[in-house]
Amino acid sequence: MPDYKPQELDKKWQHRWTHSRVFEVEADSTRPKFYCLEMFAYPSGHAHMGHVRNYSIGDVIARTKRMRGYNVLHPFGWDAFGLPAENAAIKNGIHPEESTRANIAHMKGQLQRLGVSYAWERELATCDAEYYKWNQWLFIRMFERGLAYRRRSSVNWCPSCKTVLANEQVVDGGCWRCGTPVETRDLEQWFFRITAYADELLNETAELTEWPEQVLTMQRNWIGRSEGARVSFAVDGDSNTRIEVFTTRIDTIFGATFVLLGPEHPLVSQFAERSSDPGAFRKKVQAFRTQDRAARISGEIEKDGFDTGVRAVNPFTNEAVPVWVANFVLGDYGTGAVMAVPAHDQRDFEFARKFSLPIRVVVTADGKSHSSDTLTEAADAYGVLVDSGEFSGLASEDAQQKMTALARQRGIGEATVQYRLKDWGISRQRYWGTPIPMIYCEKDGIVPVPDDQLPVVLPKVTEFSGRGDSPLAHVPGFVNVKCPKCGEPARRETDTMDTFVDSSWYFYRFADPRNEGKPVDPSKVKYWLPVDFYVGGIEHAILHLIYSRFFARVFRDLGLVDHSEPFTHLLTQGMVLKDGAVMSKSKGNVVDPDAMMQKYGADALRLYVMFVAPPEKEIEWTDAGIEGSFRFLARVWRLVDHWNETIAGEGIDSPDACDSLNAAEKALRRKTHDTIRRVTADIEQRQQLNTAVSAMMELVNELYAFSEKTVTGGPARRVDEDVEHAGEVERKETICVVREAIEALLRMLAPFAPHTAEELWEMLGYDSGLTTASWPEFNADVARADEIVIPVQVNGKVRGRLTVAADIADDELQRIALADPGIQAHIAGKAVKKVVVAKGRLVSVVVG
Repeated sequence: MPDYKPQELDKKWQHRWTHSRVFEVEADSTRPKFYCLEMFAYPSGHAHMGHVRNYSIGDVIARTKRMRGYNVLHPFGWDAFGLPAENAAIKNGIHPEESTRANIAHMKGQLQRLGVSYAWERELATCDAEYYKWNQWLFIRMFERGLAYRRRSSVNWCPSCKTVLANEQVVDGGCWRCGTPVETRDLEQWFFRITAYADELLNETAELTEWPEQVLTMQRNWIGRSEGARVSFAVDGDSNTRIEVFTTRIDTIFGATFVLLGPEHPLVSQFAERSSDPGAFRKKVQAFRTQDRAARISGEIEKDGFDTGVRAVNPFTNEAVPVWVANFVLGDYGTGAVMAVPAHDQRDFEFARKFSLPIRVVVTADGKSHSSDTLTEAADAYGVLVDSGEFSGLASEDAQQKMTALARQRGIGEATVQYRLKDWGISRQRYWGTPIPMIYCEKDGIVPVPDDQLPVVLPKVTEFSGRGDSPLAHVPGFVNVKCPKCGEPARRETDTMDTFVDSSWYFYRFADPRNEGKPVDPSKVKYWLPVDFYVGGIEHAILHLIYSRFFARVFRDLGLVDHSEPFTHLLTQGMVLKDGAVMSKSKGNVVDPDAMMQKYGADALRLYVMFVAPPEKEIEWTDAGIEGSFRFLARVWRLVDHWNETIAGEGIDSPDACDSLNAAEKALRRKTHDTIRRVTADIEQRQQLNTAVSAMMELVNELYAFSEKTVTGGPARRVDEDVEHAGEVERKETICVVREAIEALLRMLAPFAPHTAEELWEMLGYDSGLTTASWPEFNADVARADEIVIPVQVNGKVRGRLTVAADIADDELQRIALADPGIQAHIAGKAVKKVVVAKGRLVSVVVG
């Protein structure tokens, strides 16, 4: 048998799989389906170890399900639009399409070398007009139903480059390109009305029973349904101007000692004009608006603010309280204004302490007044109202009802439900994205592009300066069109769509990727969808998954699909670290997958990232780890070499037909079936792929130990000795159990290390490959041990171990444990107070 040279095996089997189209599938109503999908890849240029782990996890599941008899759809494609390619064009002068296509070609080659079982004939890229045509078609359908609309919204603006900047292009408050301080401007933007589905998106998280609880919690928090009251604070001295606030704790309104506005609030600019120094006022506001939005939401930034000089009247106390602008309040969240109750809200408390603002306690546990001087943190619990006028003495819950009713009666507020979730702004002043298919006509207003004129093709642009309006605005042949209604001169929309639109429905298109007449054929989607197993990074837990769930409901309401949830089972894999940090070129800790495959082969790389930790956990890359995986595969190779001439071919009985197995043969057979049981459960039920690999390693160790004790017509020899077989194995029973074990091992190994497993399978004499082989079945009776080892504890410390029959009764196990001499030495002369028998695991004795 030749030496183990995995690089040669990789090429051989990848060519064979491609040539035989073994992973290409069609809908087949006679077979159960399984749709396995890894999250869309952005073609950044080179696959990294995070990609390798993500795609290897999916491939193990897909290959296992294929062997289990499922009709498996395992497609792949490219989330090809996006800002990085456009930034590269600005910096390097390479057209986004040119760089994107080159990156796709390179990354596709990497994934093919990794041996992932993709149905490449279904490959798609979102920058293909054949794909983004349907983005535009869907946009128009949503516009017709009121789900797509236009309104003014704030954007980041560089006054030097005279262009809109994405949030990630704002660096330390300045333009990423020129460093000029960024301003905020209001522009007409397109939005999707995702809030129309807010309750459904929230309530139906309860149905996602196979999603990580962490992800569901993140989604629920992002949607953020809050029941409360909207209350109006009149601006002191200006009865026509009111500040609307939303609060979930109207019972604390007598403790509202100031009002906070987000820097984006529409009244802020009005108050700036009233100030003694409007320029300085606006400068402070602009500094807040350009701070990291996520940090502002989470409270990770240092709380900052300033007094506007304006006062607002608390409608319940008639007290004029100061109005401040605060950086941790977002103008587009709720009303963009907060009634600050520092005694009963932690963020307000921290802000008040920092700026020496008044703190007034109005809810206490005992119904007695308390000074705020001794507070070290906000008291946010419900209780009994104090110092709250006519509402003093009421419990918080009762007070909320009465106060809300009074606010409604006086016309200063009402009960309402608010969502943290906001409508999805999809306008991007970018080139490299899907053109929005709308036309502006002076006579007819906003007019959709007719369906028969789709797609609106992205025109070629030769220069990318990063300055001025959207590049599309400078292409007269694109902008200037005739109105589809009246035929008069009109202009196209020059914004493009957020690239999250592309990735919010791609999983449907994979079911019918070449359909020219509609986004998908409902009958094909009905067969393949929902996605049975979806795997990707936790960083996509909110936006991508919420947008996909939103699009699924839009598709449902358009009659294209018959379900609401697109993904049945979700796994979020952990990141791959090196030296304790995420791999990045700047840190010099990147490990190149190509280099690893060239040195160790694809299978060793795949096996390593599966074995080192559970899929959902982070892993720390070590070269020693992949070397260990390589050595393990080489051990499997030598093991098959040791037995190949003996067990290959036909005419070997099943061990079931052999009724005279000796103890060693029974033990090996038991280990084989127990390993099948464990690996099957680890992959299909628990997705704990690391323990599945560990179980196979144990089986290999057992096979080595068995092989080295087996007489082969001469003295026993080690498996890894480089000698010829000395003769035939004397016992047919040995041949039976070894063949069963090795065949089962190779079948189980195939999803993890497919190239190696395929080659060894072929060497055993099988003409058809493992891609068409079935998964091994285990016999529960065979897998069950005749004897088990039970630890015995005395007062919490293990004092002995008993080897007993596997089916021993609890009372008999207790009797044997108490009679064991080793245990007797620890309980003699003491009273046995309690004996707990956890069958199959432990006997615990408590003495005193």
